[in-house]
Amino acid sequence: MNSKFLGRYRAKSLLLTGCMLATTIGLAAAPKSYAQDDHGATGEAIIHADEHPENWLSYGRTYSEQRYSPLSQINKDNVGNLKLAWHYDLDTNRGQEGTPLIVDGVMYATTNWSKMKALDAATGKLIWAYDPKVPGNIADKGCCDTVNRGAAYWNGKVYFGTFDGRLIALDAKTGKLVWSVYTIPKEAELGHQRSYTIDIAPRVVKGRVIIGNGGAEFGARGFVSAFDAETGKLDWRFFTVPNPENKPDGAVSDKVLMSKAYQTWGDGAWKRQGGGGTVWDAISYDPVTDLVYLGVGNGSPWNYKFRSGGKGDDFFLGSIVALKPETGEYVWHFQETPMDQWDYTSVQHIMTLDMPINGQMRHVIVHAPKNGFFYILDAKTGEFLSGKNYVYENWAKGLDPKTGRPIYNPDALWTLTGKPWYGIPGDLGGHNFAAMSYSPQTKLVYIPAQQVPFLYDQQKGGFKAHPDSWNLGLDMNKIGLLDDNKPENVAAKKKFFSDLKGWIIAWDPVKQAPAFTVDHKGPWNGGLLTTGGGLIFQGLANGEFHAYDATNGKDLYTFPAQSAIIAPPVTYTAHGKQYVAVEVGWGGIYPFFLGGAARTSGWTVNHSRVIAFSLDGKDTLPAKNDKGFLPVKPPEQSASANDQRLADGYFQFQTYCAACHGDNGISGGVLPDLRWSGAIRTKEAFYNLVGRGALTAYGMDRFDKNMTPDQIETIREFLIKRATDSYADEVKARDNAEGVPSTQFLNGGTP
Repeated sequence: MNSKFLGRYRAKSLLLTGCMLATTIGLAAAPKSYAQDDHGATGEAIIHADEHPENWLSYGRTYSEQRYSPLSQINKDNVGNLKLAWHYDLDTNRGQEGTPLIVDGVMYATTNWSKMKALDAATGKLIWAYDPKVPGNIADKGCCDTVNRGAAYWNGKVYFGTFDGRLIALDAKTGKLVWSVYTIPKEAELGHQRSYTIDIAPRVVKGRVIIGNGGAEFGARGFVSAFDAETGKLDWRFFTVPNPENKPDGAVSDKVLMSKAYQTWGDGAWKRQGGGGTVWDAISYDPVTDLVYLGVGNGSPWNYKFRSGGKGDDFFLGSIVALKPETGEYVWHFQETPMDQWDYTSVQHIMTLDMPINGQMRHVIVHAPKNGFFYILDAKTGEFLSGKNYVYENWAKGLDPKTGRPIYNPDALWTLTGKPWYGIPGDLGGHNFAAMSYSPQTKLVYIPAQQVPFLYDQQKGGFKAHPDSWNLGLDMNKIGLLDDNKPENVAAKKKFFSDLKGWIIAWDPVKQAPAFTVDHKGPWNGGLLTTGGGLIFQGLANGEFHAYDATNGKDLYTFPAQSAIIAPPVTYTAHGKQYVAVEVGWGGIYPFFLGGAARTSGWTVNHSRVIAFSLDGKDTLPAKNDKGFLPVKPPEQSASANDQRLADGYFQFQTYCAACHGDNGISGGVLPDLRWSGAIRTKEAFYNLVGRGALTAYGMDRFDKNMTPDQIETIREFLIKRATDSYADEVKARDNAEGVPSTQFLNGGTP
């Protein structure tokens, strides 16, 4: 990219940060077609996205990842008249986190199980569908549901990753396969168990499809790969964690890992577990600096003492890393969470914008990672400019004003003190994958923030890895909310739920302070969209879709979407009409792992679909069914109250089952609640399900290689105990809600 063009782009970027242009743009004139563009035209179109706002060509609409659209046909004055224009029911009722792309009137939406749909953006009519047929037993290889966050578009092709590690290119017009590659390199596997998954949306930069992977909780070594957009040939690869044998990988990252990173790691389990550092969400490209930015994740295991002996900063965990897009060559990095021991990933969206710093306009990165601090960095050099906590946090007393390094709260260093620690933010962070947005009208960054505490405590007896399980270095018996009548557990549970909350923070990056907030009923927010109509759009975990005034947060519109929304909305035009669309579907880590908390804070039965709104919409949703399951009388308990089998079963459940079926056996509503499963009624049926994998095709893997039949039986005994304890409460709740006589349940029947 030549300097003349950069100068023009720089001037345009500065202009667009003002309000004048954004408030005058309504609908674009005749749309320009990008369906059959040449090799570089798509990149130019993304850079100049405001010249054709009818499309949504990239994950964050523009390379800046601001998720702002200048469209203003729908605005503060008329958004109250918004109506459902169309809906398209999806074929999987699991979590939907995707950002649809819109290219020349066609919507490309990725859904759970890595499926792709091409829809008419004006009507929702299916044009084509592609199913990569991800094997069902892959579901338990990733931490947080078989979700997919979106696709990329380039030169007449759409690209997306699959949960089992493939990168696929399809013809955008026909949905025909162009190429498919397996993204996991042999050098990442290290001869040990590795559970690499993909749920990130790829980015295409200068003809290269760039994609990262997940899997740190299972023992993975992070890396990012760039493939030729036309052929699928590997162009370059950058590892974010050093080779544990301190030797070259034959990758572009070799030099910096051996010269800078390796010496920041002590001796420990990372040499067997890969170290983590997966890039499972944030990748962005900045045409102003001509750099690609990677958001790097947490360590593996989480426990810093076990992972690297409690020594060193562990580069590049919890960092932003800048690379050259053509070669993957390292340019700079900034580590936001050295010595990570809290799962404080930095993979939350990396946004660029222009703003005044000490009276001078600077081109900067703004970032709100899990650790609760809002960072402003120079986009070209990575220089720390400022940082301030955007949510309450108790792990650090602040940031060093010169270096940005955290000033640790000594009690928060739980792996070094050896004492349990109640952290806020917890492992889910002050902000997670839900997309934040920016408005050049208000000059505010809108953050879907949350407060979800977590109890960190050491795994007893040293680190031991469990196959096909999360391996965190934590006491898995301590991470859950014990649902019993012991006073200490009742008090802990009460405090946990009192500390749960979620809200939008309208953050002023110049003042490093909130301008206003929008409080929610529950802690888990959907992603955000801001528009030239002066609006913020967001879906919530309670099943509502909202439009807020971007200047003050006033709630201007609410739509009952029938199911929780965690995906970010998009906006576009088709046939001269503006639409706002979003994927609907409850899932991801919050309802999976924190089942009880999820149900207490706005859980609804899943009805996964894509919905789109316009000012003259005439569609309606079908009648919903939110009754879910009806509890039946649990089977007889053979284990006594103090039987060691119950304690063993709780440990096995928390180790192997909780991540999908909910903490302490309480499902968040996505996957079956095993307390009420018919399989727990007989030993043989339960072993067929858990041990032999009777439902492998549906995502329930087999565990006979990891647990003995007796260990699996302890899980069944634990679940029967949980069902017995929960039964009376469930019946009572239904009596209060519906007036249904409890005797129907107590006699073992169902209404």
